[in-house]
Amino acid sequence: MSTALINGVTLSYSDTGGDGEPVVLSHGYLMDSTMFDPQVAALSPEYRVITWDQRGFGGSRASGPFTFWDSARDLLGLLDHLGVDHAVLGGMSQGGFVSLRATLLAPRRVRALVLIDTQAGLEDPALAPAYEQLEQTWLEQGPAPVQDIVASIILGPPDGPADHAPWFAKWAAADREELRLAFRCLMDRDDVTPSLGEIDCPALILHGTADAAIPVAKAEAVQAGLAGPAELVLVDGGTHAANLSHPDQVNVALLEFLRALP
Repeated sequence: MSTALINGVTLSYSDTGGDGEPVVLSHGYLMDSTMFDPQVAALSPEYRVITWDQRGFGGSRASGPFTFWDSARDLLGLLDHLGVDHAVLGGMSQGGFVSLRATLLAPRRVRALVLIDTQAGLEDPALAPAYEQLEQTWLEQGPAPVQDIVASIILGPPDGPADHAPWFAKWAAADREELRLAFRCLMDRDDVTPSLGEIDCPALILHGTADAAIPVAKAEAVQAGLAGPAELVLVDGGTHAANLSHPDQVNVALLEFLRALP
């Protein structure tokens, strides 16, 4: 991983380089850039794939409160650092929150959007108290008491295709204060649904049919709200991290979309 000082924050990133169309992939909450290893392997023969760790995760630190708008500016600053004028922006869950906001900030820099198991609105108020309790337990006792529940929400059941163990190890080593900052960013985010009509670039929306965190209806709402052509592909059996649990389905749809861009 390389690092760059962007907006006063040292961000960790990987860049496959090359002359192909740049594709930037932004990870979900509690994850890091390595969650896109299956996509990097599939895309890198044809595309320049850039992955990065957002504030508070992986190799990127969070020293104070921030919002997804700050993270969107981090993403655009990373493009500046790498000399990338325009790119395809892809994001899973909170990575989608960031990618949507970056597109709203700099629409002409975004060739297309890939939105994986994400949405444009706020957290479901019926679920928010449970998430707050999980977070409080994690902050007080560490991840061990709640990691099975959290992993099942993101990755699916422990006997499913996505391996929990590597993430348990990362969560055990994570800084709890940085996690608190990232959690508040997640839970206190604004609703960008009313602004979706400002986004007119092509979009691919990928959503797992077994997503336990964000229902398919939220993906359908994003598709309906975007002004540009938006295709919704349901990943049969896909979890919240459908790109990890069902990488083959995701990679086929992703490559078809990218190859069809004008």
